[in-house]
Amino acid sequence: MKFRRTTALFLVLVSGLASVPGVARDLDQDEALRLRRDGVIMPFEQLMQHVDKAYPGSTLLEAELEEEDGVLVYEVEILATSGVVRELELDARNGNILKDEEDD
Repeated sequence: MKFRRTTALFLVLVSGLASVPGVARDLDQDEALRLRRDGVIMPFEQLMQHVDKAYPGSTLLEAELEEEDGVLVYEVEILATSGVVRELELDARNGNILKDEEDD
């Protein structure tokens, strides 16, 4: 009986976390490809043109497609020519930079 109660409590907590604002869900490459093919998100190369305008000559270090509060966002880490690592969030639909901060 204790096991069932613990399992039920765990399931309630997990399902509650899914509805918490600010929790991001990572999308895998198959889902990203489908979204791109369906025209929901822009091609990644086009999105990176927005980054290149803001940080010409920067080097891409890492990129991840996430869904945050119903918005598809690319989280991108770059190395700027100044030697500073920056973390950007791009709206995957239009490439707008939503967040731009120096990475720790």
